Amino acid sequence: MQSSPSLLVVATATTFALFIQEITAVQPYVTNLRHRSPDDDAAPSLCAQLIEPSGYPCTEHNIQTNDGYLLALQRVSSRNSDLRVQPGPPVLLQHGLFMGGDAWFLNSPEQSLGFILADHGFDVWVGNVRGTRWSHGHISLSVKDKDFWDFSWQELAFYDLAKMIQYINLITSSKTFIVGHSQGTIMSLTALTQPDIAEMVEAAALLSPISYLEHITAPLVQRMVGLHLDQMVSAMGIHQLNFRSNVLIDLLDSLCDGHLDCNDLLTSITGSLSLSLSLSLYLHTHTHI
Repeated sequence: MQSSPSLLVVATATTFALFIQEITAVQPYVTNLRHRSPDDDAAPSLCAQLIEPSGYPCTEHNIQTNDGYLLALQRVSSRNSDLRVQPGPPVLLQHGLFMGGDAWFLNSPEQSLGFILADHGFDVWVGNVRGTRWSHGHISLSVKDKDFWDFSWQELAFYDLAKMIQYINLITSSKTFIVGHSQGTIMSLTALTQPDIAEMVEAAALLSPISYLEHITAPLVQRMVGLHLDQMVSAMGIHQLNFRSNVLIDLLDSLCDGHLDCNDLLTSITGSLSLSLSLSLYLHTHTHI
């Protein structure tokens, strides 16, 4: 994924820190990840894996962007509703960087926004951008091709999000509400600069909105920016940042084995946090880009 050095470094540093926040507590699970077969990546759909087991009707939709990427959309309704009869307006949930549509359903139905909106009668649509676990695909490129990963948030906005909004409008004949998180907010702001797309949107709620990174002061992040981490990763021939790869898991083991206090690394970037989501669950469901 091509991006500004600061954005890639910040995203990598933050996700890296979250990844090892509880690494010692989930060491057996990390070992299991290392021995996963490549065939395990052929996981069931998001509907089948996470949404339907919680009792919510869910259907999979596939769309193709103008530049050939194949994206997945999920449509979710209340446990007491029928997908064919949706009383509420459509709402599109757009995830942040290094995440996927599963981010809206990781906690209990009472704590997950996707489930909460469905139970309140909304016609919930779940977006998944190119390169994520639920949208791996292109009409001609393989995920092993460098060109597959040659995109930035502009393409995510002008191609991915725009096509999602157009598709939902075609299916529902209604204007869509958008809820974006982090990267999903800058995608929304950019996509809505197109008058035809803006006409299809009723309103947008932006969670942790992002537009620039000028005021970041965290010493660890600034150091990683100074090291040009994004250029180092590119020079190593790494085009896909997969935080469940053997290389990064081995690196985590090495760093946490007497070199770093992995129990408090995240706070060096974000400040004091109270994490309600177990990292073992994050590791199990986390997608990559």
